[in-house]
Amino acid sequence: MADIIVRSSPLEPAAQPLLDGLVAEYDGRYGAASRPGGARAEILRYPAEAYRPPLGDFLLVLRDGEPIAGGAFMSHDDATVELKRIWTRPDLRRQGLAKRVVRALEESAARLGYSRAYLTTGFRQPEATALYASLGYRPLFDVSADPLLYRSLPFEKSLGPAGDGAASPVILPAASFEAATARVNALKAEQEQRLLARIAAHRASAA
Repeated sequence: MADIIVRSSPLEPAAQPLLDGLVAEYDGRYGAASRPGGARAEILRYPAEAYRPPLGDFLLVLRDGEPIAGGAFMSHDDATVELKRIWTRPDLRRQGLAKRVVRALEESAARLGYSRAYLTTGFRQPEATALYASLGYRPLFDVSADPLLYRSLPFEKSLGPAGDGAASPVILPAASFEAATARVNALKAEQEQRLLARIAAHRASAA
């Protein structure tokens, strides 16, 4: 049976292999104590509504009914989405599944009217860094600097015919890993508040 892409949610049973796989991956690479509550708390940080159109999307690749890859995005504002939760089952990597997921997410975001994609990957995931570069994502960090001084490596890309080609400035490395961690935590807190405000506004408009 051919692989199919379906819309899902982090609350659905079908999505649990993706969530469990990400927890194992992140805790294995960075340690379960590297963030409060470990990787699972971070993965479930945002409400499921953040990954539902028109504010986002959550896609799974199914093979014979089993999830083998997937990913999601949520919106920062009316133009920008952030890609999240990109995952491929470990025994099926290097088959182009992650590229297929990212392209499907980009197409979904463009259909919803977004013109820019943003994402981050961790400093211990060089294969993810290479993947996003191969898909045309522009690094917003100094590629010659020690990735430890960023902790989280940001990228951006214009989407679809509405893409405006805007180039955000490259972020300078922090003075230390601890300073980089503080900067990432502050940025995530800001983004979370912005997302929650967007969800609240969407609920109010739909009421």
